[in-house]
Amino acid sequence: MARVQISPTVRPHHMPADTPFDEIITAIVDDDVEGLRSMLAANRDVAARLADRDQLLESRIFHWVYVGDTALHVAAAGYRVHLVELLLVAGADPNAAANRRRSTPLHYAADGFVTGSAWDPLNQVSTLQSLLAAGATLNAQDKNGATALHRATRTRCADAVQCLLGAGADMTLRNDAGSTPFHLAVQSTGRGGSGEQLAKDEQRRIIEAFLGYGASPELTDGKGRSVFQSAPSEWIRALIRENAA
Repeated sequence: MARVQISPTVRPHHMPADTPFDEIITAIVDDDVEGLRSMLAANRDVAARLADRDQLLESRIFHWVYVGDTALHVAAAGYRVHLVELLLVAGADPNAAANRRRSTPLHYAADGFVTGSAWDPLNQVSTLQSLLAAGATLNAQDKNGATALHRATRTRCADAVQCLLGAGADMTLRNDAGSTPFHLAVQSTGRGGSGEQLAKDEQRRIIEAFLGYGASPELTDGKGRSVFQSAPSEWIRALIRENAA
């Protein structure tokens, strides 16, 4: 079983997994269905166990794990569909949010790095669908007021955005900064890799998806600025005019 590579500020990656939750993380990173099934068979409480320290996963799953996260958070972050379903059957809570960011597994599944090696849009969508089918709250807001739709939009995951919109995600909810998901779609989000062509292509698809689901370019943020007014680029404004006509 391969070791989990964790930020050296937390624990050198060559050290063995020395806590039960580390062993769970290793199985999830390895997408080890049989290994996790054995853990659950030995102790079904594994599905409810909480991370006891913050750590950055940097190998095959690229995501922070925070104190209070569950195994389902980690599996969702890695789009480990079979492991997500295994944990849900074992009683994992799809709305668990005991971490300091108050993020649910659905938030983690909506995150992505579209120019990274671990991004898998098909499994990302399947993970979102599995969580929603199990009762994940579609419009749950994290500590910063972000929904899964905010996060999928910010990270330029177009298929995830389509999935969430198709499930009925609220396009008008504002995060604590006052932005709706549609505002994030037209703005530069500061996310690494967002300037690359693939990310721009995903951004175009996301904007088209919002318009296709009836989102208005006149939707305002907390400062009263419309989506159209917030668009910094002419190509985005042209796209809105073309699709809103």
